[in-house]
Amino acid sequence: MTSQPAPSAVNAAESAGNGGASAVPRHVAIIMDGNGRWASQRGLPRVAGHRAGAEALRRTLQAAADAGVKVLTIYAFSSENWRRPDEEISDLKGLMRYYLERELKRLESEGVRLRLIGNYRAFGPDLAKQLEAAVARTASNSRLTLVIALNYGSRAELAAVASKLASKAVAGEIAPESIDEAAIEAELDTAELPQLDLLIRTSGEVRLSNFLLWQTAYAELLFTPVLWPDFDEAAFNDALGQFAARQRRFGGR
Repeated sequence: MTSQPAPSAVNAAESAGNGGASAVPRHVAIIMDGNGRWASQRGLPRVAGHRAGAEALRRTLQAAADAGVKVLTIYAFSSENWRRPDEEISDLKGLMRYYLERELKRLESEGVRLRLIGNYRAFGPDLAKQLEAAVARTASNSRLTLVIALNYGSRAELAAVASKLASKAVAGEIAPESIDEAAIEAELDTAELPQLDLLIRTSGEVRLSNFLLWQTAYAELLFTPVLWPDFDEAAFNDALGQFAARQRRFGGR
């Protein structure tokens, strides 16, 4: 990654009003969709699409850091993805290990902090240990936070929050009437992160797929037909330009 901002994204952002909010989103989330279709179109196995998707992540991470985005959250593996064939799941786990081994030093030197959301321990103790070690090694970095959603499902996240708050109320630790939006947000996996500004989904699908349902309440949504392995700096900067041109009203008018 370089330290120079991406001119097209920054210039577009600086020239737009965006409802008085920052024209460069602090927090961007991406549903990285289309790896399988990309591979199928080329007569390749699905794992080839996932490998190409890992390269797209590298490009996008660089573009996000250069543009001044502070948090990039990626939907790497949903709680529903366990329905996929065992061979594909094994390939995905292997790719995660490979990505961490190859990219960790680069991420560390470029000031990227890793954070995990979801029940990543379901991938087994070895991969969980590797993930936790990567989080620990990058904990002091502050240029950009890369949040990886692994075995994540938003409905399960919200159910867990409800259960935790109910338990506290039963134990007398909190009054039921004190449970408000702030109390819920404090228990979310994304607690302490900036509010989500922009969610991008690639591949032309127009749905959230159980991703960050609470957090997207006032986020800008952008759906692009670009398949994830083809997503690059130009596509990311185009998304930032579209974000900068929107008027964010937050229900106020």
